[in-house]
Amino acid sequence: MAYESIRLDLDAATRVATVTLNRPDKLNSFTRAMHRELAAALDEAVAANARALVLTGAGRGFCAGQDLADLDFTPGASTDLGALIDEHFNPLIRRLHALPMPTIAAVNGTAAGAGANLALACDIAIAARSASFIQAFVKIGLVPDSGGTWFLPQRVGVARALGLAMTGEKLGAEKAESWGLVWQVVDDAELPQAATKLAAQLAQQPTRALVATRSALRAAATNTLDQQLDLERDLQRELGASHDYAEGVRAFIEKRAPRFEGR
Repeated sequence: MAYESIRLDLDAATRVATVTLNRPDKLNSFTRAMHRELAAALDEAVAANARALVLTGAGRGFCAGQDLADLDFTPGASTDLGALIDEHFNPLIRRLHALPMPTIAAVNGTAAGAGANLALACDIAIAARSASFIQAFVKIGLVPDSGGTWFLPQRVGVARALGLAMTGEKLGAEKAESWGLVWQVVDDAELPQAATKLAAQLAQQPTRALVATRSALRAAATNTLDQQLDLERDLQRELGASHDYAEGVRAFIEKRAPRFEGR
C-alpha cells in the first residue's frame, strides 16, 4: 500500500517493521489522514508476520502531537476533542499495547504532547541525545492524553509526573534516561542503527514470551501479589506448551543457539 504521511519498511531478513512518521515540515504532527495510514501500516506489519516494530519520525522531530491546523476552531462548530481522541488517539495507543510483537520508539528530536506519549506507549524507548519530551498540553489549556496520565507516573513517579504535566517544561534526553522515562540515550547519528539492532535482536527472541512479559509487567501496576502470582502461573502454563519453550530447552541441552519462531 502507498502512504503519504508515513513510511513502512519491512525487512524480510530480520522480520523488523520500521514505521516512520513522515510529515517532517510539520514535525510529524498528526492529522486524521495520518492516523488512518498509521493504522493501515500496523495492519500490514502484522499481516507480514513482522516480529518487532520500530516507530520513528522523519526529519528533526519525532512527533509534535496533534496538528492544530487539522482542527476546526469555528465558534459553535469547533472540533470535539473527546470525539477526536476516541476515534483516533485512543485506538492507536490501545493498538500499540496489543501488537503481537515488541515495539521500540526511536525518538529523534522533539516528542511533544501526544507525540511524547506515543513514544511512551512503545515497549522500549531509545532517544537521540538531542531529543526532548514535552507535555505541552497545559500550554493550550488541556490535560495530557494518549495515555500520558497513565504512563508518566508509572515511569517517573507522581511528583515528577505532576511537575512535567503542570509546567509543560522540556525534558532533555539524558535526564529522561536518568528518570527512567526511556531505556537508552545514544548519539544522534547512532539512533537508527541502535534501534534497528535492538529490534533485530528482539525479533530473534521468543515473541510470545516477550508479549506475555509485557502484559504481566503492566498488570502488576494494579494487581495484588496474589493476583500477580496467579497470572505468572497461567502465563507460564501457556508458554510451557509453546514451540519456543521446547526449542529453548532443546537448544540448552544441545549447547547451541535456539531458533525461535514466535509460536
